[in-house]
Amino acid sequence: MTLHVIRCILPAALVVCVTTLGACVPAGSQRVGDLQIDEPWARATPAGGSVSAGFLVVRNLGNRNDRLVSVSSSAVARVEIHEARNEHGMMKMRPLPDGMDIPAGAEVSLQPGGYHLMILEPRQPFVGGDVVVATLHFQQAGDVEVAFRVRGAGAAAERAHHH
Repeated sequence: MTLHVIRCILPAALVVCVTTLGACVPAGSQRVGDLQIDEPWARATPAGGSVSAGFLVVRNLGNRNDRLVSVSSSAVARVEIHEARNEHGMMKMRPLPDGMDIPAGAEVSLQPGGYHLMILEPRQPFVGGDVVVATLHFQQAGDVEVAFRVRGAGAAAERAHHH
């Protein structure tokens, strides 16, 4: 049986177990093919809320382009890849149904106010300290399970990244 959201007893846990069979998803940095996934986190859902957002950094250490095609998680109804941008002084958000490019040799940050994962209809509220497991589906590198640590609803990125 898959656990969808794990309540962490120790905030600095190094491994998050996601099945009763003992399969685990390492916390922190993940590697799949030429891609390195760092700093995955999600916002807590507000009281009565049905939306969260997920953030992370993807570094393409290889010499060929890749694409984040989609994201899935049994903890939520669906996850969409979105872009937020300032257009004429107004923040506008739009889904990227074809995914997003991860250029060779580049770092792409999904962070508040920019690219992000729109997490829709969590099966249970996300609470600070929880861990939510999702699978990132890349066109070239394949799939990788990532553990998103949940932070407070108003949380921001711990450090700035550039696209």
